[in-house]
Amino acid sequence: MKELSEQEKHNLAMIIVGKELEKVGYEFLGVNSTLKKNPQFVVLKDKQTSFIIVGAVSSIEEMTHYDEFMMIPIKEHAKKYKANVFYAPVWLGHGDDIQNAILKDQPYSYIYDGLKDVL
Repeated sequence: MKELSEQEKHNLAMIIVGKELEKVGYEFLGVNSTLKKNPQFVVLKDKQTSFIIVGAVSSIEEMTHYDEFMMIPIKEHAKKYKANVFYAPVWLGHGDDIQNAILKDQPYSYIYDGLKDVL
């Protein structure tokens, strides 16, 4: 079996995050699924615009840490729109063991524990 590509993992993570955002009442203003082009979601809730950066990660450490250098241009762009910036990491792995790689046409597992404020 072949492992999912980075773009495929990214798309899967976006689907997971998008469904969760929808559940809690966010309105989608923009969606961008291009890998490494941020933000992935521009959303609105309670008259507040937010930029969401989705990360498909492969370890618990990556769930809590993000590339701060990568966030600098997003944070600057968000200031212009008085928008919040959030990181939405999704740990993806094989269905039998999240520690193993996610494979095409195989069950998968994931951990998503919500949006992280980007300060």
